[in-house]
Amino acid sequence: MQDIAEQLLAWHTSGRSFAVATVVGVTGSAPRDPGAALAVDADGEAIGSVSGGCVEGAVYELCRAAIESGEPVLERFGYSDEDAFAVGLTCGGILDVFVQPVRPGADPALDAGIALIADGTPVALARVVAGPAGLLGATVAVTADTHHGLLSPAPSVAAPLDRAVVAEARAMLDAGRTGRLVLGLDGRPCDEHGQGTVTLFVESYVPAPRMLVFGAIDFAAAVVRIGKFLGYDVTVCDARPVFATERRFPEADRVVVDWPHRYLDTQLDRLDGRTVLCVLTHDAKFDLPLLERALRLPVGYIGAMGSRRTHREREAGLRAAGLTDAEIGRLRSPIGLDLGARTPEETAVSVAAEIVAHRRGGSCLPLSAGTGPIHHDLAQDLAAAEDSRETAAARRARKPHAA
Repeated sequence: MQDIAEQLLAWHTSGRSFAVATVVGVTGSAPRDPGAALAVDADGEAIGSVSGGCVEGAVYELCRAAIESGEPVLERFGYSDEDAFAVGLTCGGILDVFVQPVRPGADPALDAGIALIADGTPVALARVVAGPAGLLGATVAVTADTHHGLLSPAPSVAAPLDRAVVAEARAMLDAGRTGRLVLGLDGRPCDEHGQGTVTLFVESYVPAPRMLVFGAIDFAAAVVRIGKFLGYDVTVCDARPVFATERRFPEADRVVVDWPHRYLDTQLDRLDGRTVLCVLTHDAKFDLPLLERALRLPVGYIGAMGSRRTHREREAGLRAAGLTDAEIGRLRSPIGLDLGARTPEETAVSVAAEIVAHRRGGSCLPLSAGTGPIHHDLAQDLAAAEDSRETAAARRARKPHAA
């Protein structure tokens, strides 16, 4: 929903009613991730998308109906092979879509959440999408140090549940994560939704993830452009003022003249697990002090440009500086996937492809070479890998030892 937040804020500020349809669950291969949203205002204007076209018409009508009735609804869309024109997903997946009407001034918690988004304050909106009658659509807006709204008008009854919602939503906000949350009425986490549980969809509105590009070279300009295309807040940093200029990097959010490692030291409170570092200088006097610090930070991706020989020399320098093999193993070098790239633009595509694959858990193989789902769930992939390792370990434990 963050993609359409600016227009939603405009509608809300003008006092215009609207409905927001949000993807709150995905099963199998589906075109959009949880959090994708389509909104329709009282005049019938539509923005956003929940499926890339498969079920947009049906969702549009659900939004119009929700505006009229004022009632939220949870709808499931799946594949239909009986009627080629039926409302369904041709990709074979299943989407759970929650449609919520919004009337400015009617829900103080939702109004507060929208105001916080407008101010740029990080906030998580936790909305009930399934549960007991009367709770559907109830919203709690949670920031790092406060919250707005309750799930029940009787605080003494809902106190454990509300405390759990605030704590869990705050943890998700801190991680910049959006997803479902299932709790029992006593506030305890549950594995599956059902009778006696409340299912919430938590949307974290946080600043755009950061991409720090070190090295103001021609390849950096292309990486900046594709970084912006992917939705990153992009900084270019180089110690050489003749190269690090806004004229050379007009699409960067900021251009900094400083030694890379010194600039990184000033940004520690603005880095998180979504942060991407692209080290493009391939000059040891810049790279080594920077990577020595970066590889010890909890950032999402660190890649460095250079030949394989440069990489071997870089590894030796990092080991001499005291970094462990595990820390050095986080470095993606030479940076990017093997696409046969030559030009700066092709190289930028290679770098972006590796960043996306690393973030989403992609195999980096052609889709035509596999038979599984084309949309990865990194958490599920990691869980499957862990199950596989445990199964293998159990099999080895059962195997009789040689005499």
